[in-house]
Amino acid sequence: MAHINVMETPVIFDRHVVRLHRDRASAGMERVRPILNAAAERLVDRLDDTTHRFSHALDIGGRGVVAPLLHARGMEVISTDISPVLCASESGPNACPSVCMDEEWLPFGTGTFDLVVANLSLHWVNDLPGTLAQIRDILRPDGLFLASMPILPTLAELRQALTAAEHDLLGGASVRVSPFPGLRDCAALLQRAGFALPVADSDVLDLAYRSPFALLRDLRDAGETNALARRHRACPPASLFPAALARLPRDENGNVVMPLHMAIMTGWAPAETQPRPLRPGQFTTPLEDALRHGE
Repeated sequence: MAHINVMETPVIFDRHVVRLHRDRASAGMERVRPILNAAAERLVDRLDDTTHRFSHALDIGGRGVVAPLLHARGMEVISTDISPVLCASESGPNACPSVCMDEEWLPFGTGTFDLVVANLSLHWVNDLPGTLAQIRDILRPDGLFLASMPILPTLAELRQALTAAEHDLLGGASVRVSPFPGLRDCAALLQRAGFALPVADSDVLDLAYRSPFALLRDLRDAGETNALARRHRACPPASLFPAALARLPRDENGNVVMPLHMAIMTGWAPAETQPRPLRPGQFTTPLEDALRHGE
């Protein structure tokens, strides 16, 4: 009998810890809501760039800010999160239906939605290509996937400061900041998942903090602290974070500037009605003639 080697998905993030961080963040989510709102509004505004009208939307991990924006546009919305605490907090007479789920296993059937929105919520997924393929499957033909994701060089200064401070104190360093993809990686992921007309462009939210400890508090309140599977489990020395934060660069006003770089990703579920590129040999004008005409 032939043996088939199945490539296992690398486990980069501890999904149980991701859920626990989201549960804990529910108590402080209001403090970071302005940041989440700003990112969500920029993302949802991309819907104005299309003439499509959407009726059934899925909000993946919107933390209570995306679903109201979609509902205000006249859509039926289902809101989801890996955290049961956050899902339970989205209650009330005007709240959208909420489903607690793991983003790596979407519990919806083929063609359930015509819009799926994920605002700053997919960067803790281990099998991101698999999740994107599932999203494409639950979209109706010509349905839209719209997402934002942190990309490099987000938190680069914090990562460098922690590494340098830990090396000076302990003679070595462990990874304490999650890795982020690059913009090109996001575009390639959309293509790999089979989306039509994939586009990934960049946007930046300029954030500045009077105190570097406020930066750490925001990361905690948003549920964005270290959930790496191979994180160092020992308690760090008490002097590590003060030493690292002292290394962070400041602007002329003394503020710690830490911009959030985002990829804005759009992709459409394939449909027969969509424009298609011509195959080789289908062009009617030779390139040489087109270049001559341009001159």
